[in-house]
Amino acid sequence: MLIPNVPAVAPPILRPKSTAKCTNPRTRTKHKFKVLATEFPAFLPKQVENIKDSFARKLASRIERLPVHLSSTNSSIMSSCVKPKVQMNTSPLVLLHGFDSSCLEWRYALPLLEEAGLETWAVDVLEKLPSCSVASKRDHLYQFWNSYIKRPMTLVGPSLGAAVAIDFIINYPEAVDKLILIDASVYAEGTGNLAKLPKLVAYAGVSLLKSTPLRLYATSLAFNGLSWNTCLDWMNIGRLHCHLPWWDDATVDFMIAGGYDVSAHIEQVKQKTLIIWGENDQIIDNKLAIRLHCELPNAIIHQIPNCGHIPHVEKPAAVSKLITEFVQADNKIETTGFIPSRESLALTND
Repeated sequence: MLIPNVPAVAPPILRPKSTAKCTNPRTRTKHKFKVLATEFPAFLPKQVENIKDSFARKLASRIERLPVHLSSTNSSIMSSCVKPKVQMNTSPLVLLHGFDSSCLEWRYALPLLEEAGLETWAVDVLEKLPSCSVASKRDHLYQFWNSYIKRPMTLVGPSLGAAVAIDFIINYPEAVDKLILIDASVYAEGTGNLAKLPKLVAYAGVSLLKSTPLRLYATSLAFNGLSWNTCLDWMNIGRLHCHLPWWDDATVDFMIAGGYDVSAHIEQVKQKTLIIWGENDQIIDNKLAIRLHCELPNAIIHQIPNCGHIPHVEKPAAVSKLITEFVQADNKIETTGFIPSRESLALTND
């Protein structure tokens, strides 16, 4: 999730329960079925047990750690991801995530993409790397792809993940067949003045970044109207990775390293690109969606009404449909005839 520059003391922007209009089907259907997965991988923070959302709990139970050898440092790390249930001969779909987030932000859309017949990977970009610079993250993603995917992929980048995707595709165009950008944060000039902060101040800022008041405010700002209970649970999902023992060091390292600055390279992207944007995004101006569409030489754009900054969480059925149709257009993947699960039927109501 892209965290805006806001004071931590600001109260969450939440509608009163008496007037709030629920725009998220998860809040209406969360008790209609049971998820059998009750155990989580040991490497996840213990706070995962506090998450109530059934979709998040089920996806968390599927997270694995795979060894990835980094060529930049000649060392290996354990990289967390969600592997596809079935691997196919067609172009795989690889899902990144936004700034200071995790693959759990795909908790609603990933099951729909799998049921549509797509080989779907969800990869955690924030890892305990020897260096959390852009070059190190790029090497991590490439070596992960080179070790386990090994075919041109459709790369999906939401929010700051879009900058990760553009940086990657410019350096490794042979690895990417198509590109999908969702509410893309690609015009920021890195981490700006934050890169010049003394480490002591940077650590204080990072401590603020994971604080409950700021996370609640950011969650309420990112979505188009949430009940209090949903906002609280989604906040817990969004900050789960912050409880990892190395998160503070990795985040400070990334901040001081300078972050992503890819705006000058956007026009170099030649792959077919789908741009998805929530019309009610309160974090990134919709005008930047139009600018991005104009600068990408081979792009189409779809805006999703009544939707905020993270459409694949807020409107998963609409996003999954757009992604599936975009991937199908040339790959000719057969996705008809499958019987959707009760979970996915619940998600199609938004």
